[in-house]
Amino acid sequence: MKKFFPVYVRVPVIFFIVFGLMEYFIDSGDRPAFVKYPMLAVFLFVFLFILIAIEITLSAVNRVMYQLMSPEEKARLEYENSLSFNESTWYKNLMQKLTKTQPIEREGDLLMDHDYDGIKELDNNLPPWWVYLFYICIIFGVIYVARYELFGGDNQETELKMEMAQAKIDVEEYLKTAPDLMDEKTVVLLTDKADLAAGKEIFTTNCAACHRADAGGQIGPNLTDDHWILGGGIKNLFHTITNGGRDGKGMISWKGTLKPKEIQKVASYILSLQGSNPKDPKAPDGEVWVDESAPKNDAAAKKTVDTTQVK
Repeated sequence: MKKFFPVYVRVPVIFFIVFGLMEYFIDSGDRPAFVKYPMLAVFLFVFLFILIAIEITLSAVNRVMYQLMSPEEKARLEYENSLSFNESTWYKNLMQKLTKTQPIEREGDLLMDHDYDGIKELDNNLPPWWVYLFYICIIFGVIYVARYELFGGDNQETELKMEMAQAKIDVEEYLKTAPDLMDEKTVVLLTDKADLAAGKEIFTTNCAACHRADAGGQIGPNLTDDHWILGGGIKNLFHTITNGGRDGKGMISWKGTLKPKEIQKVASYILSLQGSNPKDPKAPDGEVWVDESAPKNDAAAKKTVDTTQVK
């Protein structure tokens, strides 16, 4: 692989693959992932730094090993390299500028005077790539301190509060249109024939045993008159079906059986039965409920109904 993809190809490819995976798997909104999560970006830069250092070290080791080879081994290696892609001249010049390495023939000029049990040290300068990164870290540190300590930039706690506030707004907006997340505050009356037909089927399956198929009342109250125990209207009816009736003697809660959208449909169907006058209805329970929000001249809008055993 190294013969066909040299370091100046491998390193950028790996780097951009990692950042691409970040953008794909991390939901960072409008901002790039490496900007929204700076610590992760720093980790990747450190990873890239280590990767480059390893490549440069291996390259230096290979050069030393080459110098220690016999002429026959060198000839064989050069022959093998001639069969593969050779490093371009511009890449060699670039690596020389980044490392400022000295040929092994000049090792004697670089030896320092001190000797530690036969171990001598070369007087090599720090490689330019290391020095450049050091200066970049200093500049980054100055900008970071100025941004967050002197000019009051948003820290992580402030950003979290802002994002939580925005998330709350987004959830409220979503709840306005999400059918399976509606509640008694957001539910609206359905009048479409298909919705009412679906509500009738739900009523027949779950409610008719207590309220009769015509909603005239049996164990549960009559759902076709204008008397209500827990209040009429789509919002009260939705709340009663969802949470159940009176403690100890009312109907059960249906929120574990029916989805909010199904409760909306069955409640709307029940309200469509207002004034249907079934045969032999049960005596009225509760009090007459009037929709205060309805127009004063609309008598039909002042009647509502409940969907379970308890109205």
